[in-house]
Amino acid sequence: MNLENIKQLKFTNWCIQNSTSIYVFTLIICLAGYSAYHKIPKELFPDIVIPTVSVATIYPGATPADIENLITKPIEKELKSVSGIKKIKSNSLSDFSLVIAEFNTDLDPKVCKQRVSDAVDKAKKDLPTDLKDDPQVQEFDFSEMPILNINLAGDLPLDRLKLYAEQLKDKIETNKEITRVDIIGGVEREIQVNVDLYKLNAAGITFSDIESAIQQQNLNISAGELRINELRRNVRITGEFKEPKEIENIVVRSFVGTTVFLKDIATIEDGFKEKQDFARLDNKAVITLNVIKRSGENLIHATDKIYAILEDYKINKFPQGLTVKVTADLSLIHISEPTRPY
Repeated sequence: MNLENIKQLKFTNWCIQNSTSIYVFTLIICLAGYSAYHKIPKELFPDIVIPTVSVATIYPGATPADIENLITKPIEKELKSVSGIKKIKSNSLSDFSLVIAEFNTDLDPKVCKQRVSDAVDKAKKDLPTDLKDDPQVQEFDFSEMPILNINLAGDLPLDRLKLYAEQLKDKIETNKEITRVDIIGGVEREIQVNVDLYKLNAAGITFSDIESAIQQQNLNISAGELRINELRRNVRITGEFKEPKEIENIVVRSFVGTTVFLKDIATIEDGFKEKQDFARLDNKAVITLNVIKRSGENLIHATDKIYAILEDYKINKFPQGLTVKVTADLSLIHISEPTRPY
């Protein structure tokens, strides 16, 4: 048989004759694939972009009917003239109005938010003039779902638990994979001025007088510059209160021969604000940290860093008796280990 008459595939022959080059190309392709595999973001859900913008307005003391007529309808009227809106939904509740505008999916969410903000600005002329805050325009981001919840509990007061929670929050937010950490179930300090109405009326003082006195005397004031030799020094008068007891000595009003102090008509209490959110686990009050990951970042890498932080804080910073429990960990769906250390 004449070997020259046998049909041959040129590319195959070239690969055989240059086997070393083929091995090198194969190795490069494998390394590139391995690197690409580890760089691909690990997500539980795909990124969903649905341009949706909400307008929230708070109007204390108003009934649902008043909220609808005074706030919801004027905002809806302006939103109807915005191009690209697919659907408008609204809820009018006591003290609160919520209008949601859903745009077509081919629009940029940032452009949609700007259009809604412009429409709300036009509607302000028809809104009540005594609104304490302007309507809040927010964009819905479906990727901002907590990847895990960190629950702190123990035989400690809630204010001290919140202190440890804030320290943990600041540390977790330093990671580039994390957008923010929301704290739920904590308490916030509040200095309460409890006025005795009878003493107030007897002294001929109004609540506005008390409010003005506190605002005017709780200030740090810049007094300009003072030249000393060849240097200029800033002069600053510090008047902010450091202790709640200092508030008692505020002079509310000074008459001829009579001075009315705040302690004469009110009592000062160092307490906490009324709680608006609660967190419980195993029938016990806890403080919960909802960790929200940045869109496009690796879910498993983010949770690994968080668990490393928790281990460090448990050993070096958290006191005895403070327990940490992680719930709703989305990374458990992606990894082979059935459980995490917390």
